[in-house]
Amino acid sequence: MIPGLTTRRRFRDLSDQEIIALAISSEEDDARIYRSYAERLRKDFAASAAVFDDMAKEEDLHRERLIELHRKRWGEVIPLIRREHVSGYYARRPVWLVENLGLERIREEAAGMERDAERFYLAAAARTSDAETRKLLGGLAAAEAAHNARAGDLEERHLDEGSRTEEESEAHRRFILTWVQPGLAGLMDGSVSTLAPIFATAFATQDTWTTFLVGLAASIGAGISMGFTEAASDDGQISGRGSPVKRGFAAGIMTTVGGLGHALPYLITDFWTATIIAFAVVFVELWAIVWIQNKYMETPFLRATFQVVLGGALVFAAGALIGSG
Repeated sequence: MIPGLTTRRRFRDLSDQEIIALAISSEEDDARIYRSYAERLRKDFAASAAVFDDMAKEEDLHRERLIELHRKRWGEVIPLIRREHVSGYYARRPVWLVENLGLERIREEAAGMERDAERFYLAAAARTSDAETRKLLGGLAAAEAAHNARAGDLEERHLDEGSRTEEESEAHRRFILTWVQPGLAGLMDGSVSTLAPIFATAFATQDTWTTFLVGLAASIGAGISMGFTEAASDDGQISGRGSPVKRGFAAGIMTTVGGLGHALPYLITDFWTATIIAFAVVFVELWAIVWIQNKYMETPFLRATFQVVLGGALVFAAGALIGSG
């Protein structure tokens, strides 16, 4: 038996009072989430923060209406029942996870929250046979649907065209500085710097397992080094490049991925088959770097091609020559 499974109630087994209590706690949670978003955005995206402040106030009004109804029908004592107590009830993603995914992701999550709440009230209204309760839950579903539309109105009020453009530009800049730039640097380092040791080992030993182990060690070592270097180089406070932890993970992971790309083919026991596949992987890696530079860093395509392909070719040649010697 899975621990804790038997403590979760099925939605269809909840009484009308428990459904209202669940709605009250859900509205409290949603208001708290919106306020967390607002605080997260206030420094850099003041207009969007104001939108979430107003959405939190709307949730407070919904909660007050629900509490008033509960007081009228069942008295002052509200049963303690929350999302995690009900099997199959919709869940909210952790606030820290959504925050880390940026402004647009937060907006999408907020819209999803309202749709979830609307579906809950519609399902609850369809389940009950009590006319008064059905009317109440139907009204709450309509309120959530209106709230979703209201969110659009709030955005229009607080986010004029200039504010939205400015915020989207700032969000894009932060995405580039926090994720793309260190990730690209890591991919370049992992893809190019590991070419020499991997192919030197390959041509020197013609042993695929040894080559793979060298590539694995070089990739992981380079990833750890690159990640710590990126994280320690800048705390992001002055430069605005964002969290050093995020940048460190982006650089470290992409460095490891870049090296492993042409190390993994040497798990194949036939030397020349593995080497030809590794050549192909290197080709794809280098052109991926060129594409990222051109798309996100706005580096002219020909210049990016010259820099990356020439650099990769020189490092590969060095490794092949050393290994062959």
